[in-house]
Parts: sequence; C-alpha cells; structure tokens
Amino acid sequence: MPARRVITQRSQEPRRRFAEELRALRTEKGESLRQLAERLGWDSSHFAKMESGETLGGPEVVEALDQHFGTPRLLVTLWELARADTTQFKEQYRRYMQLEVEAVSLWQFAVSVVPGLLQTEGYARELIATSGTKGEALTQQVQARLSRQELLNGGDAPPFRAILAEGALRTTPRSDEAWREQLGHLMEMSTRQNVTLQVLLQGAGLHGLVGTDVMFLRASNGLAVAYTENAHRGELVQEISSVEQLQLAYDSMRDLALSPAESRTLIGEMLEEAPCDPST
Repeated sequence: MPARRVITQRSQEPRRRFAEELRALRTEKGESLRQLAERLGWDSSHFAKMESGETLGGPEVVEALDQHFGTPRLLVTLWELARADTTQFKEQYRRYMQLEVEAVSLWQFAVSVVPGLLQTEGYARELIATSGTKGEALTQQVQARLSRQELLNGGDAPPFRAILAEGALRTTPRSDEAWREQLGHLMEMSTRQNVTLQVLLQGAGLHGLVGTDVMFLRASNGLAVAYTENAHRGELVQEISSVEQLQLAYDSMRDLALSPAESRTLIGEMLEEAPCDPST
C-alpha cells in the first residue's frame, strides 16, 4: 500500500496555503530562491514574494513550478483557489485604498465606466446599484466612493491622469439628468491643474490594455504599484517587472488617445448633445 500522506498543520486560507506549499516544495528539493530562479528563468525576488504571499504570480510561472517540482496540477489548483478567494480580494482592496491615499501621483485607464475618482453622486449610485446593493448599504458605498475624491482637492493634491476608453462615455446611466451632471463634472475636473483627462476613441485599434481597468499609484520612494480590475475581481500588482509591463502597455495606449484639449472638446460636444430630463 502507498504510504499515507501526513496531515499537515498548514493554513486553510487559500492564498497562505499556496505560499506555504510553494516554500515547502522548494525546501524539500534543497534549492535556494536564487537556484530556483536560475533554473526557471524568473527573478528570485518574484519567487520570494510568492512564498511570502505578497503576490500569486501568473499561470505561466505556476505551471512551470508544477513541472519543476513534479507536482502535476497541485500548485495550479491551489493558485486557482487563491485567486478565487474573495476574502483576499477585500484585503487587497483595503491595501490599495491605503496606497491610494499615500500616493504622490496617480494615473488610470478606465475601460467601460467613469473612474471612481471622477464620478458624481447620481452616476455612482446607479452604477453601484447594478450589483444589487440597496438601501442603507447603497448609501454607505456611494458616500465611501465620493469621500475618496477628497484626495484630489487642496493645494497638495497629487497629479492624476485618467484615460477613458470611449466606451466609458457611451455607456450612460438611465437618468438623463445624472448623465448630464456627470459630463459637466468631467468638464470641470479637466480644468484643474492636477488633473489630466484624455479619451481613447474606439477607432484607435487594439492595444495592450484591452479589457483591463488599471490604476497606477506612485509612492514617495519612486516605486509604483498597479491595481487591475474587472466587473468581478481586482488584483493588486506589486512585482516590479509586472508593473513595468503594465506601464509600457499604458504608455503605448496613451499615445493613441486624444490630447487633453481634444478630449475636452469631445466631452463638451457630448454634453451639448445629451438629452435633457423631460421633468426638468
């Protein structure tokens, strides 16, 4: 009979368990982080962050680790469970919120909706309500989102660049009044010295951030992190090479966008054409 696997005392939290198993497999193989990096072709700092739980890494590196350790699908399965853990997503978002407040500069690409830092109350309320949030919980979430915008106010406000895919300006709330208010707010924000607003037209073509909302936050020490998000999940990206790849994609995409002046003209035209609420 095959030997029974000893029951471990390792964590039942998916992300931590993934990190523990990865560290245990490397230790059992008698490899240092540097040796592992040399054999697989990734930076040793990347593996160190994976073993500390700071990052999960991508599917390619996890598959390579499974092959290297001779553990078919074990690490991939744990990685998938860790990525699906909503508790960890909330923890990452809390960390992101802390970094956002401390950032000395911010720049963002929004795919399908107006960025939270630029939303009006009416727009935010309708958008958050689409998730099924109601009543007092809805009001609390709207107020929490609006309170974040305070970091763009005042003389020491950090510079903020937002690039909006045209789709974000074509996906309108049901309330005509809320949409006109939102467009007017974008016009007003675009005049601020610390805010740069650009629009990426649909005809600009494919680029490296298609389908990816991303916010970059630069700290006072010069290091940047990225937060990527879709309708169902978000991920805080801190590994230097991964952030740099996202930044290169952002820079290339920015070159395709309208200038700030052209973007302001477009939004102004949309405001003029926006329907008025019949009740007003």
